[in-house]
This record gives sequence, C-alpha cells and structure tokens, in this order.
Amino acid sequence: MFNNDSFKLSKIRRSILKSTLTLAAGAALAISPLTSINAVAKVGYAEKEELKFGFIKLTDMAPLAVAYEKGFFEDEGLYVTLEAQANWKVLLDRVIDGQLDGAHMLAGQPLGATMGYGTKADIITAFSMDLNGNAITVSNDVWGKMKKNIPHKNGKPVHPIKADALKPVIEEYKNEGKPFNMGMVFPVSTHNYELRYWLAAGGIHPGYYAPHKGDTSGQIDADALLSVTPPPQMPSTMEAGTINGYCVGEPWNQQAVFKGIGVPVVTDYEIWKNNPEKVFGVSKSWADKNPNTHIRIVKAMIRAAQWLDANNNANRPEAVKILAKSQYVGADYDVIANSMTGTFEYEKGDKRAVPDFNVFFRHNATFPYYSDAIWYLTQMRRWGQISEPKSDSWYKDLAKKVYRPDIYASAAKELIEEGKVNAKDFPDFTSESGYRSPQKHFIDNIVYDGSQPNAYLDKFTIGLKGKDKL
Repeated sequence: MFNNDSFKLSKIRRSILKSTLTLAAGAALAISPLTSINAVAKVGYAEKEELKFGFIKLTDMAPLAVAYEKGFFEDEGLYVTLEAQANWKVLLDRVIDGQLDGAHMLAGQPLGATMGYGTKADIITAFSMDLNGNAITVSNDVWGKMKKNIPHKNGKPVHPIKADALKPVIEEYKNEGKPFNMGMVFPVSTHNYELRYWLAAGGIHPGYYAPHKGDTSGQIDADALLSVTPPPQMPSTMEAGTINGYCVGEPWNQQAVFKGIGVPVVTDYEIWKNNPEKVFGVSKSWADKNPNTHIRIVKAMIRAAQWLDANNNANRPEAVKILAKSQYVGADYDVIANSMTGTFEYEKGDKRAVPDFNVFFRHNATFPYYSDAIWYLTQMRRWGQISEPKSDSWYKDLAKKVYRPDIYASAAKELIEEGKVNAKDFPDFTSESGYRSPQKHFIDNIVYDGSQPNAYLDKFTIGLKGKDKL
C-alpha cells in the first residue's frame, strides 16, 4: 500500500499548502482585526503530519478508507498510512504503546480500557464511525431446527426473528448433553452485547463475567456459551462445527450465505434500531499532545462519512470497490455489496431491502453521544464485567471522560464555516446535551433513557442490577 512517489508528492503538496495558508493568513491580518480574531479561532497546523491508523477488516472501517482514497486526510495536511491489525487486542495495545496514532475501535474498547477492564489505559473518542452493520448467523443445522418455530408469510420467515425460536433448539442440545457454542468478536464488543441482548430477550441466559473472582469467561450460569472468534474466521469456524452461530459485522454474515454454510437470522438494526457501532479511538495522552491533528482527523472522517451516505447512498458502489481491495476488507465485491448497498440477504435467495443496515452519517451517526457510551456501560454491568453496583453519576462521569463531543463540535464547526458541510446536518451545538431522546426501538420493546442507567437496568429480568453481585 505504501508508495514512495505518492509520499514525496504528498510532502510537496503539504509544503505548498502550508506556504499558501501562511501567506493568506498574513494578508488577512493586514486587512482587518476582526478577520484576525476569526483566523486565530481556526484550528492550527497539525502537530503531527505523518500518521498510522489501525483497523480490522470489516466494512464499517469505510470512513477511514474513504478519507484516505478521496484525499480528505490530505486536504487537512495529513499523510496517513492505514494498516490492518490481527485482532482487536493487538489493535488496542498498539494504540496504547504508540505504534498506532489511532484506530477503528469497538465502542466498548475506550470505555473498558479507561475503567481498567483488561488493559488499563486512558482512551478517548471524538468520532462515532457508524450505526448498525452487524447480524447474528446460525449454522444450517441450527436454522433447520429454528425454522419450525418461526411464523411464515408467503412462504418466507416473518422478521424480526426473536431468540424465542432458538430456545427449544438450545434445550434440545442441553438434553443431549451437548454445549451450544456461539462466537462473538471481543468481550467488550458491540457484538457481544447485542448477542447477549437478543438471547436474553428470548429467555436464554448468555452467562455472567466475574472478574473479581478471576473468571473472565462470561459463561457463568450460561445456556449458550459465548466465546471470542476473530471476524474473518467465523464462517470457517462455524463450518467446522466448533461454533453453532455467531454475531459479527459485515461481510462475514453474508459470506456464510454465499458459501451456503449458514443463515443470518437477525440484524442489529432489528435488535436495536440505529444502534451505535464502532468509534475512532486515540490515547488521551496522544490527543493532549496533538489537539490540532486530532480535530483535522475528525474533519476528514466527517467528510468521508457524509460522502458514504450522500444522495441516498449513491456512492456506495464506489465505496464497495474501495473496500474490496486487499489492503482493506479484501472480500468479493458482491459479498460486500450485499449489505453495503441497502439490501441484506437472510436465507439464500431471501434478499430484503434494509436501506439503513449501514449508516455512516445520517441520524447524527458520527456524533459521540454520552448516552451511547452509557448504554455500553449498562451492558458491562448487566453481564458482570462491572462487578460492583455503580451510581448514575459514575456512569455519566465515565462517559464524559471517554466521549468527547467538544472535539467533534470544533471539527464540524470548521467544516461548516468552510462550506464543506451544512449546519442542518448536525446537532445544535449550542443546546446539545449529549443525550439522545429515550430510544424505543429495541426487540424486547424496553425503552432506554441514558440519563437513568440504573432505572434502565432494573427493567430486565435476566442480568445484574441494583446491589447484585456474583
């Protein structure tokens, strides 16, 4: 991916750009004191121009690839190298030790690291990368058993499919003395919490963590045994019979359909409509050292997200071509396009319109809401990763420590001033609280209000709440 000629050309362009900007700034100062005040308010030069960002081979890394390929990083005077990482732990460790300047991260990673679940480190995010984008897939054998429990209309299963249809299958496995194994990508991943949410909503216990007892398996009292499987390996691991199903991002659910080895039964859009997914994370120490660089990165990624959703996804075919490159996702164009272009295929041949399966900019997708962070924290508490009771203020304080809408607002305001985006496409920064209105679109119809985390936890029949402790 590294090209020395393009690197030299980029350096020359940056030198010319910096000289031009310096001359323009000098001219502005000579014209008017008011202009000079406005100029000072603008983001300064990048403290660090040459950057390396990490990602995992999933379609939701698209804002990084697009910002690179469309020149949005370079517009900000940044020379970026994008590098695929082996797994989420390696990715996080390399951000912490400085080998990476930032990365495409699971939303739970900055939160987990900051509170000390696993590796302790202060990680922040000022940019949410997408909404939705995941699904739960089961093997053909499990699907054959589930299908009998699902209502049909016009010969096709009625969606959304709830875990109620899976419960008799798991009971059958239990009666035969066989474990029912499912894969997810990481203990603090959206996929882990979505899979657990879906299972619990159907009366299936997904198990507890007990880090205070040294048990981080997440399988205490579990009806279904969840364990970590790297995303690209999920289809083959299921095909081998090691797991009976999994929750993962694209293109690895559609890959199971194309290979004929499994069936996606529910998308995360159906579990929680317009749920937050990945974030762009950096270490707090890096952000403190490079504030202008950080804002410029967010500016470039906002533009990339906007491009991805522009004109009712008109750019998605081009985006799929970009993602299909070996240095990014590296899956077949048709596999990636199956979900990225507004459709989703469940059972082979059962392709349905899901225009919001992948959202990168609509619905304020890029804004780092405190309430999004708090939802992840409530699920960490629900399943025992947070083993002690916590006050509402604890949840809110940690969310504010990690999620940084102030940095996001600085980037968005500058883009608005430059005429590259419209103010109407963003929250009203003068009145925005950082909390979404109570969200009702969950598969179990439980309403989530991020301002009342403990009251939210009290609504669940399965899971820790209040003063519960294992």
